[in-house]
Amino acid sequence: MKNLIEIAVSDGNFDRVEAELLHKIAKKNGISSSKLKDIEKNPGEVLFEVPEDDFEKFHQMYDLVHMMIVDNEVHEEEMKLCNIYASKFGYPKPHIDELIKTLKANIENGNDAKDTMARVKWMLN
Repeated sequence: MKNLIEIAVSDGNFDRVEAELLHKIAKKNGISSSKLKDIEKNPGEVLFEVPEDDFEKFHQMYDLVHMMIVDNEVHEEEMKLCNIYASKFGYPKPHIDELIKTLKANIENGNDAKDTMARVKWMLN
């Protein structure tokens, strides 16, 4: 959630659609509204952890790209953060830009994370 908040505020504007997506993702991940508020108020207290499971890494990457594009504006800082997270998650550097581009296109076409993961499996190895 901390990573999503960082993406959402990196353009200097945390708008309604970003807040709605953040709450939707929090709910999907079993994070209460009060816990989310605590994270929003004190993001520095949340340590960055790389998910051990490839499925969870991909879901987090999908959510990060979704947060980046939800306001229909992709800012340079948002793109940089997505690249940093993809690298930290262990995705091959030569494929990161293509991975983000593919995630973006699949999200815009209404594909969920599971379908998108199946489409980009070749890129993840």
